[in-house]
Amino acid sequence: MSEFELHPRLAADTIILGDLPLCRVLLAKDSRYPWLILVPKRADIREIHRLNEEEQLQLIRESCAVARLMETELAADKINVAALGNMVPQLHLHHVARFTRDAAWPDPVWGKHPALAYGQPGVEATLWQQRLSAIDGFKVVGVHR
Repeated sequence: MSEFELHPRLAADTIILGDLPLCRVLLAKDSRYPWLILVPKRADIREIHRLNEEEQLQLIRESCAVARLMETELAADKINVAALGNMVPQLHLHHVARFTRDAAWPDPVWGKHPALAYGQPGVEATLWQQRLSAIDGFKVVGVHR
């Protein structure tokens, strides 16, 4: 059995914020949208139904906790949650806070506009780590500059 390793595309397109009991929490490098990604720390898993039942429930718990946090902290109009995996086969769940005034509304964010880099990615990552600390079991991974 192989060890969990973050897919290279996810590693390149995100900033690692920390870990929940099951998932690694990532921040997408696109300042247009508040966008977090949960990746179950399990090797070679592509689909939710391939997790065992307890892991499936834990993924839903963690996803709901992140969605609630984003909705509350950001006063989002909608939280889009998606597990597509067409480009990156590793199981991951996107959590995108949407606003009726955002650049893509009401369309999906994928491919609508090129990613807009954060001016200060370390500051944004630290802010998200502080927000996520309200979720039971969240642990910061790494320091961002």
